[in-house]
Amino acid sequence: MPARTAKPPTTSKATSVKSGETAPAPLDPFPFAQYASVLGVHLILVGFIALYLPQTTRLFAPLAVRKADRPQTEFIEMLTGDPSLTLGWIFAGLALLQVWWASWVRKWSFEQTARGTEVEMKLDRVRFDSLRFTRFKDAIVFTLFAALATYVVIVMLGAPLTTHILQTALLAFVIAILTAFTPAFVLGLPSFASDTPSMINRLTWTRLFVELSPRNAIECGMIYPAVGTFVGGWLGAIPIALDWDRPWQAWPLTPLFGSIGGYIIGALFGFTFSMARWVATEHIQSQPSKPKSS
Repeated sequence: MPARTAKPPTTSKATSVKSGETAPAPLDPFPFAQYASVLGVHLILVGFIALYLPQTTRLFAPLAVRKADRPQTEFIEMLTGDPSLTLGWIFAGLALLQVWWASWVRKWSFEQTARGTEVEMKLDRVRFDSLRFTRFKDAIVFTLFAALATYVVIVMLGAPLTTHILQTALLAFVIAILTAFTPAFVLGLPSFASDTPSMINRLTWTRLFVELSPRNAIECGMIYPAVGTFVGGWLGAIPIALDWDRPWQAWPLTPLFGSIGGYIIGALFGFTFSMARWVATEHIQSQPSKPKSS
């Protein structure tokens, strides 16, 4: 009877990670459950801020009664009665909300890109946390410049030049906080320095906001809402030209809510696109490789 040959010992896939020796396994590139839950909460809060936060005006002042041939409901009247107050409430709410959202996206970006040993990961985490306040200041500065540029573009596209200055400025700030704050907080400010990190950062900004070419779910979650915000604001200006003389046509209510609606639609599109690409990739990788024909 032939002797049995000893089988080589099998190694377990789940190996223990020793400090400074082996790198931890990379995380799922598309955390579906977490992304869906956080994005859902985020978009619900965006809608709540747009529709219900301006309603708090009635807590400080009574609702002014306006005579109209087609009276509005009290809910709509609170949104259209004073566009400046509506814009102010929405901007304040979105500014706080986007700080939380940008912080989560930045944390997600770090978790998906950090590589190395356990010690290196800890050092990267320390550097990541130490840059938080600097990134926050840079994001605020970048958002201010984006708001100024947006204001100029809005005026060039037909907004009142000498009147409704406050309303136009608040609209520009709302669009800037929706489109510019999160990328600046996550990616950092684009730099014209010649070192390698600055060049990579500059090329990333160019690829996202010039070529509109995101490569992962994080980039899709930043670029598609920004595009939706601009498209929604542009489409939202169309009803103002209609000769209906309705209170909700006051400048700049329709571009305001068009921008917010476009942001929500863009965020949902980015999530759907990333999920579909992730499912397709998982399906392709799960297929058995076909043997080559001789």
